[in-house]
Amino acid sequence: MTPEAIAAVFHLYDVPLWLVTASHAGRRGGLIATSAVRASIVAELPRMLIAIARQHHTWGLIEASGRFALHLLAESDLDAVWRFGLQSGHQVEKFADLPTLNTPDGNPRYPGCAAWLDCRVEERLEIGDRSVYLAQVTGGEVCGEAPVLGVADLLRAAPPAQRATLDRLYAVDAASDAAAIRAWRQAKGSP
Repeated sequence: MTPEAIAAVFHLYDVPLWLVTASHAGRRGGLIATSAVRASIVAELPRMLIAIARQHHTWGLIEASGRFALHLLAESDLDAVWRFGLQSGHQVEKFADLPTLNTPDGNPRYPGCAAWLDCRVEERLEIGDRSVYLAQVTGGEVCGEAPVLGVADLLRAAPPAQRATLDRLYAVDAASDAAAIRAWRQAKGSP
């Protein structure tokens, strides 16, 4: 398969955007992720699986606290993507000017979300560019009936300036991730 053929397969479905938040020792952070999926069909034992790049501020908060919150965004809430996806928590307080809300487990809660889940890390796996977390869902709430924002929705609705920034940041992350994946594979003796 060529990279184009693989990309075509990935574009057959639209994944939801998730706002991942975490806090530790008075610090808060959040980022936009597409790599969050349900990891259990057992209603009384809900779990999620997420993958977070190690260079993100929020990754360090998850590592330190062992917990995070996942938020589904309303289709109309592009401002959350610009706030949490286009700047680094290493340089800016992404929650500035937002009401201070927390989930029952103490994670920052985004006030405009369509739904949220509280999660506690049960297991982690290093895969080179990311840490994969298997997490127990300890709580959650549906906050509205709006359609949920997906990647295709975001790309269609992004104004040209934000789309250019998204594309630039994606390319930078992809280059960094590729180097980390190659180094990880080489250390493991994989091709």
